[in-house]
Amino acid sequence: MEDQKPFRGLQGKTPEALFGKLRTPCYILDERILRENGKALKDLMDRTGCRVLLAQKAFSNYDLYPVLAPYLAGTEASGLYEARLGREKMSQGEVHVFSGAYRDDEMDEVLQYADHVVFNSPSQLRRFGLKAKKAGKSLGLRINPECSTQEGHDIYDPCAPGSRLGTTRSAWDKGMTEELVSLLDGLHFHTLCEQDAGDLAVTFAAVEEKFGDVLPRMKWLNMGGGHHITRPGYDFATLESIIRKAQEKWGVMVYLEPGEACALSAGYLASRVLDTGENGGTQLAILDTSAACHMPDVIEMPYRPPLYGTQEAGKTPYTYRLGGPTCLTGDIIGDYAFDGPLDVGDLVLFGDMAIYTTCKNNTFNGMPLPDIYIWHESGELERICHFGYEDFRCRLGK
Repeated sequence: MEDQKPFRGLQGKTPEALFGKLRTPCYILDERILRENGKALKDLMDRTGCRVLLAQKAFSNYDLYPVLAPYLAGTEASGLYEARLGREKMSQGEVHVFSGAYRDDEMDEVLQYADHVVFNSPSQLRRFGLKAKKAGKSLGLRINPECSTQEGHDIYDPCAPGSRLGTTRSAWDKGMTEELVSLLDGLHFHTLCEQDAGDLAVTFAAVEEKFGDVLPRMKWLNMGGGHHITRPGYDFATLESIIRKAQEKWGVMVYLEPGEACALSAGYLASRVLDTGENGGTQLAILDTSAACHMPDVIEMPYRPPLYGTQEAGKTPYTYRLGGPTCLTGDIIGDYAFDGPLDVGDLVLFGDMAIYTTCKNNTFNGMPLPDIYIWHESGELERICHFGYEDFRCRLGK
């Protein structure tokens, strides 16, 4: 059996027993696991004095912000709308915002919501920095340590050659005047994706080498996201040693802004089999959910999401290629081995579906968006979102 940790919230009960009465496809957000993740992040803050933010780009289901809010220092945003959402729905916390480039016609509103404003380049800092400073905001600049630690996920590597994200040391030396440096309160780097603290240690060494002369002038250092802190076996000792080194060497407040770690294993996507077939020896199953529409990272990253009760392809005679009903040939979720044959109507349950799903899904082909449920710690299933034809239509015209 494949790794079932993403399904630990089921506590030994079958998906059919728990969710069999729900209309599929639907997302189910697990309140108990979300709280467990929050507690783990709060423990880290208590041990080290760092501050942990929710990166809303990974998880934006604000009905559950009250579950996370007691354990976090606030939210991180990638633009105006996320900054507003963080301010409105986790109002007691800090709001940090970073954008690859800000718009002139949005900056006033950004400054209404954000506490920290991080710029991507010296030119953006020059354009908006004084205005933001006068508005009482803490200002930062995203740096690029030019230190790639990722393998196989180039689309998520901000340190790749030619990256548009972050200021390299050479760009700093060319563009940062003393006047601009004096506006800064902190530096920000974000280079990880689903990685452990060992990769952070490599990146931190590069940051120290390239920007160590600047950091004594800063009040804070934001180490970004991609830290898989709530994953079983995560190397807390290394992470904490890095945090303490930054605190002791430069006297900075350290921020982390994980997204996945906040909601890791805290969501499911329930689906049912619509049809089965065979092509050239490959057994096929068409589901009522779509990789392209409902879990786009499966195609974009790409990756094969965990599926309850299955094994690696080929481990049993009942190996199926699961796909969605759209016209996209590549709308393939993956190949999975089941204990027996699949029949029309069978329920299948994908794990780790709280992250990068509800905030990235789409209605390509007119696919309906899945309903969203909260699975409360009491056991109650509460539907918080239902989508229909109007949600598809209203995005396209009057």
